[in-house]
Amino acid sequence: MSRRCELTGKGPMTGNNVSHANNKTRRRFLPNLNEVTLQSEILGRGVKLRISAAALRTVDHRGGLDAFLAKAKDSELSSNALRVKKEIAKAQEA
Repeated sequence: MSRRCELTGKGPMTGNNVSHANNKTRRRFLPNLNEVTLQSEILGRGVKLRISAAALRTVDHRGGLDAFLAKAKDSELSSNALRVKKEIAKAQEA
């Protein structure tokens, strides 16, 4: 399982550990990923996603999963999130 947010595409970053003696060794900064079930009002069911804590706050700010996915770029979404976005768009048309 990759360490990448399914909604924002946020992944690991690299940097340095810097000791008191100013020695530098490489390290990774991992995103704060959580397995959450977000409710889709249009689909009427929950969708299980692995997203970052920052993305969870953004989903709440934009008014839910449906509104977030409507504005999200397809290139940033995972295949699972892209599938849900297309299901929501299809359900809105009908």
